[in-house]
Amino acid sequence: MKKIDKERLLLGIAAPLLAVVAAFLITALVLAATGKEPFSAFGIMFDYGVKSDSQVYIINKATTYYLAGLAVAIGFRMNLFNIGVDGQYRLAAFFAAAVGGALTLPGIVQIPLIIITAMIVGAMWAGIAGVLKTTRGVSEVVSTIMLNFIATAIIGYLLQPGRLGHLDEAGTEVATNPLPESSHFFEFPTMPTPIAGFVVIAVLAGVAYWYVLSRTRFGFDLRTVGQSETAAAASGVNVKKMVVTSMLISGAMAGLIGMPTLLNESYEYGGGFPVGIGFTGIAIALLGRNHPVGIALGAILWGFLERGSQKLEFEEYDKEIVGVMQGVIVLCVVIAYEVVRRYGLKRQQRQVGEKLAAQARTHDKTEVSA
Repeated sequence: MKKIDKERLLLGIAAPLLAVVAAFLITALVLAATGKEPFSAFGIMFDYGVKSDSQVYIINKATTYYLAGLAVAIGFRMNLFNIGVDGQYRLAAFFAAAVGGALTLPGIVQIPLIIITAMIVGAMWAGIAGVLKTTRGVSEVVSTIMLNFIATAIIGYLLQPGRLGHLDEAGTEVATNPLPESSHFFEFPTMPTPIAGFVVIAVLAGVAYWYVLSRTRFGFDLRTVGQSETAAAASGVNVKKMVVTSMLISGAMAGLIGMPTLLNESYEYGGGFPVGIGFTGIAIALLGRNHPVGIALGAILWGFLERGSQKLEFEEYDKEIVGVMQGVIVLCVVIAYEVVRRYGLKRQQRQVGEKLAAQARTHDKTEVSA
């Protein structure tokens, strides 16, 4: 590995490590200020997080969070801030559940149909923001936030008895029709609870993300537009087309977020379907620096912290301290990346200056010899 590649790798690893370490130190100070023993809390979280049942929980949570991180990262690589991932994924999961609950087909047909439906709905909902940006100049931040609220309103309207929802036997909760058994995704038989088989799809999605962005012309164009729209346009790239396309792909990836819950856990869409995962994906994408491996590590860390918070509550700690830790991690990530970026820039400038000075000395010696 070349020296410059090693330095780039070290700088890339340094930022998230600094962020996590700083977040734990700040959280320790917060705990100490409230009269709690910080290192005891961290020990409780670690001991509970490494148990076998906790590992299964973390993997299942990380699967969903990983897909959310990928969906956000696609927009980030294009310099687009897709805040609407949460609305895209919930609307996609809702219509996928409605389609799956209305049909009874062989699993080899039913499951792909549900997944494709979710991806199409997610892509279409995200595509609205892309079209608004390219045709009317509407910021994707504003449009995706508004689309989140509209998605919530659509789900609330349709998820009612007599429309696409039905009351359970107790008559207390409304949900879509349950998916038939043919729609249940496979699981890995671990104890005491199984690992969702959708983790395989998440891994494949990560590989596809890496390959498309790093090894294809489309990925190169996407990254070029993200770095400089002017330079990309000068090189012949259709910037508007790339904006819409990247939003469509980001939305399609967002459509996969709800599939582990739908196909491996709830088998229906109801009021208890998780919300806010899209915003978690923003934090994970930042922590992982938009790299598929980094996003995976960030998703695992998030799952670990959430699992640890459950144990802290039983040990008379405030479980909200984990929320504080997660928020501090995000802030520290932003700060650490900027610090590392400036350090790397100064180091490059110093190296260039040293090379120029060396060349000048060589040139002077040559002239003296002549």
